Amino acid sequence: MTEEPELICVHTCQGWDLAQIYKSKLDAAEIPVLLKYEASGLIFGITVDGLGEVRLMVPAAYAAEAQSLLEEIGEPFLDEPEEVEQPLHDEVDKID
Repeated sequence: MTEEPELICVHTCQGWDLAQIYKSKLDAAEIPVLLKYEASGLIFGITVDGLGEVRLMVPAAYAAEAQSLLEEIGEPFLDEPEEVEQPLHDEVDKID
């Protein structure tokens, strides 16, 4: 019987969708990854109070490489959206 590898948590994020982004990065680098989460958060769509927390687990042998790859991504969607200049109300009325 083969022994299962020790799994290390390399990243924790909020929400299943965001976890899939991180997982795809590790999958592309051929790093095996397991997502560990509370099923009730996914079933009921609750993402507060830890129910939406997803931990990315990888074998210990891949932990350093996985952390390095995930640092390249950073935290997507945390950047402030760019402000778009809105036309003044008078300018909108003049456009026909």
